[in-house]
Amino acid sequence: MLLSLLDRSRTRTGRSDADALQATLRRARRAEQLGLHRFWVAEHHAVPGVVGSAPTVLMASVAAVTSRIRVGTAGVMLPNHTPFVVAEQIATLAALHPRRIDVGVGRSVGFTAPVRRALGVSSADGFEDRLAELLDWLHGRGPVTLRPLVPPPPVWLLATGGGLEIAARAGLPVVAAGPVLTDPEPLHRYRAASPPGRARVTLSVDVLVADSVAAARRELLPQAVALARTRSRGEFGALPSPEEAAAAQLSARERADVERNLASTVHGDEAEVLDRLQDLVQRTGAVELMTSTTLHDEAAEAEADTRLARLLARLRTGG
Repeated sequence: MLLSLLDRSRTRTGRSDADALQATLRRARRAEQLGLHRFWVAEHHAVPGVVGSAPTVLMASVAAVTSRIRVGTAGVMLPNHTPFVVAEQIATLAALHPRRIDVGVGRSVGFTAPVRRALGVSSADGFEDRLAELLDWLHGRGPVTLRPLVPPPPVWLLATGGGLEIAARAGLPVVAAGPVLTDPEPLHRYRAASPPGRARVTLSVDVLVADSVAAARRELLPQAVALARTRSRGEFGALPSPEEAAAAQLSARERADVERNLASTVHGDEAEVLDRLQDLVQRTGAVELMTSTTLHDEAAEAEADTRLARLLARLRTGG
């Protein structure tokens, strides 16, 4: 089980957007020091709570402040971009940082109608054709020669539901989350439909190791509250502190969403987290864990990353 981090460059109350990006770079350096396998960045547009809007630009910065850890996108949202331009950006990164660049692609479009208009997209229609075009460019099958000329970097598909079928047809590994954590049957179908030796699953799940379930819940509450507000109010704001989250005035629906959000995470003390991760690995056959937990306090987040890295080392050795 390989351990990777997805950092969305979340904003935090009381801190600037610029600091959110600097915090991503600090976390990437810590991830490398911990011996993690990969560091992923994401793509979100015009969202107050997330400033990671240009993943290939951010990848360049992450790769520049590290030297060994692999750097990937989770992901570039292909409907928003011309496949040829994405291929050129990725090839440039791969030329500057050989054998360290990975490409995760997704099919989400803008968060709101004004954002979709600003991006010039209305839907994810034609995604499979765009994906095939991107793969053709990266593998030198396009009508012109992609420059710089480099070996094609690995490509992942962020996939659930029908996306798993697309990944199987394309022979791509997947980053999977959500329903497959409780019902791995779609992953079984993905493996059965993939070309031999091409199926590979990375699980995306929020994980937090703490001294107790209560301590973990306290640190995860801000993220759960922020997500609940997103669903009910259309707001995806800065991450509140644990104290702010505990004092938040929430509707009954929002409180129920908070509990669902917390239940979807893997959290607790080391024994509890290790037991749940072992169960997830056995049921899904995943070979990599991508955790995207963000805490309001950066020092607490650094400690949580350290504890998880140590725990995953135990999982790899069967401890």
